[in-house]
Amino acid sequence: MHKSLRLRNRADFSRVYRHGKSFANHQFVVYWHPRREVERFRAGISVSKKVGNAVVRNRMRRLVKEIVRHHEAEIVSGLDLVFIVRKGALDLKYAELEKSILHVLRKAKLLKASHR
Repeated sequence: MHKSLRLRNRADFSRVYRHGKSFANHQFVVYWHPRREVERFRAGISVSKKVGNAVVRNRMRRLVKEIVRHHEAEIVSGLDLVFIVRKGALDLKYAELEKSILHVLRKAKLLKASHR
């Protein structure tokens, strides 16, 4: 995922949590909030210390970033997204993680119409 597509500031995360909407499954929670001033989406990833140590958290963060990068063209533009990784995602293989992320995005109606 390109650096320009990442949420980094605490203020941006807080805005998405406070004013955005959310949808969840057993592995992920996705929060989103519209941003009119940009054409593309930005994504942030949050992994709690409850999920595991730093090695585990960073691995999950890298996997989610890679999945989002692969499906960049399918995600609706003009949004700030925050993915929260739950403990249920730890035991899944890459293909299952990808399916789970796409599931939560589809249920939240954050995928473009041609990819549903």
